[in-house]
Amino acid sequence: MARRIGSLGEEFFQLFRGFEHTAYRLEALQSYAVDYEEDLLSRFRAGEAQLSDPAKDAWVALVRNAVAAGKQMRRVHVVAEPLSEYVRYELTWYADSVAAGEDVRILPVTSAADWPAGLPREDYWLFDSRDLWVMNYDQDGRFLHAELVTDEAQVVVHNYWRDLAVHHAVSFAEYVSQQPDRGPGRVP
Repeated sequence: MARRIGSLGEEFFQLFRGFEHTAYRLEALQSYAVDYEEDLLSRFRAGEAQLSDPAKDAWVALVRNAVAAGKQMRRVHVVAEPLSEYVRYELTWYADSVAAGEDVRILPVTSAADWPAGLPREDYWLFDSRDLWVMNYDQDGRFLHAELVTDEAQVVVHNYWRDLAVHHAVSFAEYVSQQPDRGPGRVP
């Protein structure tokens, strides 16, 4: 049986302390139902200013420390336009993560038919181009588990998908500058 991690707690975050060179994430969902974000998401819906959040602060510190150690953290989020409320909220996280050194890229699509050819609709983390963790969610975006994939052919395919997504995506800064009404903290 493949190794699984059933929560986004300490065991999961150990993956980010153990990689040597690169950590890459492909995000395909338009909404995630994550317990630790409920309060911030509610405040975002109410139009409140960004307030400090321990989970976000821990993530930003993790990114900053990894980048300071010479490691690269990168993600591509395939986002459907018009943006979901959750993605608009997530852009506020990305702004802080980018400021800490994460290379966040956005790959916008306007319809299901516009999804980039050859790119999966699954989330995953790929560490050092060899340690592949497929992220599994239910239909409402609730995290179920992360599963380690050890099949070498699948790891190669996920590396290809990484390269394809990065090639077609634009930087977070470029995306926000092209869509100023959708930038961090703005609720269109």
